[in-house]
Amino acid sequence: MMTRITWTLIAALGLAASAAGQSDTWQLDPPHCAAQFAVRHMGISTVRGTFTKVSGTVQYDPADPAKSSIDASIDAASVDSRVEMRDNDLRSSEFFDVQKYPTITFKSKRVEPAGKGKLVITGDLAIHGVTKEVVLDVEGPSEVIKDPRGNLRMGASATAKINRQDFGVSSYPPAMIGDEVAITLDLELVKPAADK
Repeated sequence: MMTRITWTLIAALGLAASAAGQSDTWQLDPPHCAAQFAVRHMGISTVRGTFTKVSGTVQYDPADPAKSSIDASIDAASVDSRVEMRDNDLRSSEFFDVQKYPTITFKSKRVEPAGKGKLVITGDLAIHGVTKEVVLDVEGPSEVIKDPRGNLRMGASATAKINRQDFGVSSYPPAMIGDEVAITLDLELVKPAADK
């Protein structure tokens, strides 16, 4: 079993290797990523859900985060609010209309440092055929570690708030479903050992 010192050394070496390579390409690791949302229901409770299928690519330069970028994709049909009837409604033309708009995408336009361990990422979010600029407040990325298979990994989380009306997801009035939607992204990035 590896000691904490060993893991710390591995993390430091991985981070140094990443920095030496300047901008590196990382893949989002779908089993360890989640795109979550929260919206008010009738002004009295909060309904939470997630999209279970998230993929994408990150270009990350630890020496100059401003040169970094993210290109992420979400399968809209993978929405899961833990209630089958509600999920079917969310997939329908009343909400996401996944038959017509199967994918939600985010493409960054600029990345800015926002203090130690924080970034602000501005980019284009496309939902329901509508693209709007949004700002993600990011915690991370974390230190780089090496997993037992030799892959490099790091993590980050991001939050944003959007108005569903801005994206044409407006079938229900605000008295029933709040306009403001809080988004939380939990992301794990992987760089396979073969790419080192």
